[in-house]
Amino acid sequence: MSIKYTPDHEWVNLSNGIATVGITQHAQDALGDVVFVDLPEIGKAYAKKDAAAVVESVKAAADVYMPANGTITEVNEALRADPALANSDPLGAGWFFKCKLDNAADLNALMDETSYTKYAADNAH
Repeated sequence: MSIKYTPDHEWVNLSNGIATVGITQHAQDALGDVVFVDLPEIGKAYAKKDAAAVVESVKAAADVYMPANGTITEVNEALRADPALANSDPLGAGWFFKCKLDNAADLNALMDETSYTKYAADNAH
């Protein structure tokens, strides 16, 4: 599966039934320098659109939402130690959390990269 994108500027990559979630390049550009992240509790279940994590920058704080119903399986401790990873490598080392989704097919409703790029450009603030 290719990476999918939410309207809230998160990316989701599903691999072997586990979804990795982070913020997009557009989101980190809008936020500016990330200075703190609050990551979810491993083992906690969230519903789609629940705020699972928080990212704070020098400009603002924003929630990171669950892309679908699921349970947190892992958090990025490296990001907690170095929040700037969300800026320097948002689609790689700057991931926020991993989760086991209740129904992976829920991700089919999300945007692909082409759709997200257009959405982000049309909704730029």
